[in-house]
Amino acid sequence: MTLRACAATRAIVESAELAQNTAMIIQIPSKKDSLGGLEGKTVLTHKPLLAAILGERQERPPLWIMRQAGRYLPEYRAVRTKAQNFLDLCYNPELATEVTLQPLRRFDLDAAILFSDILVIPDALGQSVRFEQGEGPLLAPLNAESVAQLKRERLLGHLAPVLETVRRLRATLTPGKTLIGFCGSPWTVATYMIGGRGSTDQAAARLFALRHPEAFNQLIDILVQASIDYLVAQLEAGADVVQLFESWALNLDDQAFAERVIEPNRRIVQGIRARIPNAPIIGFPRGAAGNLAKYAALTGVNALGLDYATPLDFAAKHLPAVLPVQGNLDPLRLVAGGPQLDHRIDEIITAFADRPHIFNLGHGIVPETPIEHVARLVSRVKNG
Repeated sequence: MTLRACAATRAIVESAELAQNTAMIIQIPSKKDSLGGLEGKTVLTHKPLLAAILGERQERPPLWIMRQAGRYLPEYRAVRTKAQNFLDLCYNPELATEVTLQPLRRFDLDAAILFSDILVIPDALGQSVRFEQGEGPLLAPLNAESVAQLKRERLLGHLAPVLETVRRLRATLTPGKTLIGFCGSPWTVATYMIGGRGSTDQAAARLFALRHPEAFNQLIDILVQASIDYLVAQLEAGADVVQLFESWALNLDDQAFAERVIEPNRRIVQGIRARIPNAPIIGFPRGAAGNLAKYAALTGVNALGLDYATPLDFAAKHLPAVLPVQGNLDPLRLVAGGPQLDHRIDEIITAFADRPHIFNLGHGIVPETPIEHVARLVSRVKNG
């Protein structure tokens, strides 16, 4: 095991020691502190999901659902009509707060996740971003010359409405609920910025990285620092934990995965904790497959999100026993429902019963999911 992997394993153990009797103490530097964050506020929490992230196994796994605020809910669809477009919804604190809270009114979920999108960062950096019905996100593709034109200095000012949403959520949530902030990881965000849209193979970004390594590294550096600034601001605004969404961790060879996924995420974790010691962080490298153990060991995240293609025995065979995991129900099993849903829920809970586990899907919930199936999922996870 490398020295860095040993250090990461020690960090996992230390995270577990923080979660004593579901009471966690996290130091968050005060914005008014002129001494570099040496004097911070101490936050004492009693939140099952946060406790699990920090290493305390719960009697039943706490639960949240990726994209839990979304189109499967009629109340979300009603609010969506009040915004001119999707980004307007993300940047409207009143509406974004409302849609964030909607699933918690219906279901006994243990966390709210900020309603936003991973592409607010390129939008804040000055790249043209829009969402078209039936098309998804469309961006003005970057080239080697336009990377230098990105404007990092406008980032937090542009994202001020999102941070206001975090503050409103913190003020509204009941004490036992965890508030999750997030951003897209640099490689995933870069694939959209370079390709101009989503892609099944990320070929445009992969070729860009090989043909224009200097410009690509400059883009990753910009995104790393932007992600640190944005996530620190979310934590200061009231988020309990942040998640790094590496949605396109697949389609990379081992060298590219180390350079484009592990190293940027490691730098983000390190950068956040330099400003907020012990900040809880979940990493979700979807499609990482055989690189999952390296990602967990080298990035230093507190908890590892598993996609639904990850075998249930993977954690026991390849991950430290104290490392919390999150996941990993196939979203289409939730659409289908019936006995197979109950059976798979039970299998997942049993597979991770000997370690801290946060129940979730292995990717985002899809719009055609029946609400009654979500209610069944929540009941089964909570009550057996």
